[in-house]
Amino acid sequence: MRCCPNSGRDKALDNKTQYDAGLEPIVGSGVLLRPITADDTPLIVRWRNTEAVRQNFIFREPFTAEMHTNWLNTKVATGAVVQYMILDRETGERVGSVYFRDIDRRNRSAEYGVFIGEESARGKGLGSETARIFTDFGFNVLGLHRISLRLLSENTQAEKSYLNAGFKREGVFHDMVFLDGKYRDITFMAKLNGGEKND
Repeated sequence: MRCCPNSGRDKALDNKTQYDAGLEPIVGSGVLLRPITADDTPLIVRWRNTEAVRQNFIFREPFTAEMHTNWLNTKVATGAVVQYMILDRETGERVGSVYFRDIDRRNRSAEYGVFIGEESARGKGLGSETARIFTDFGFNVLGLHRISLRLLSENTQAEKSYLNAGFKREGVFHDMVFLDGKYRDITFMAKLNGGEKND
C-alpha cells in the first residue's frame, strides 16, 4: 500500500472538495481508494438502495441524496467520519465505498464499514484488499489504535473477508436487532495496531 497524489484513472481524483481534509489516495494492487466527493452522491444512493447492499446494513430505510448530503456535511466534513471511494484499478471504475466512523481521537479508535456496490466487482477480492490497506492507513496515517466493526452474524462471507484482513472475532450479541420481522445476531470484530490482545 502507498499513498500518492492524483494518480489513477478516475478524474474525480482532481475534484477537490471540503471533504478531502488534505487526505491522499491510497494505492493497492487491485484497488485505488480516494476521498469521497459530493459528486459521488448519486452512486452511493443507488448502491445503498440495492437489495444486495441493503441486506447487509442494519439501517434498512430507503436511502436518499438528502441523507447522504447531510452525512457528508455533518460527519465527513467535521472529521467524525473519514470516507473513501473504492476504484477497481483494472477498469478505473468506482465500485464501492469504505469509511471509518465514530472516530474517537482521544482513545484512538474508530468503527470500520465497507460495501462493494457494483455487482460485477464482487467476488474479486477487492473488499478484502480494501480492508487490509484501509486499516493500515487508519493505523499509520490517522494514528488509530483500535478499529472495530459489527456485522450480521449470518453474513459469513463478510466475516471470512474480515478475518483474512486481520480482524478477530470478539463476540456475538444474540437477538440484538429486529430486522425484516425477526431478531438477528450481531457479531463484533476488531483489529488492533500491532495485533496485541486480539486473541
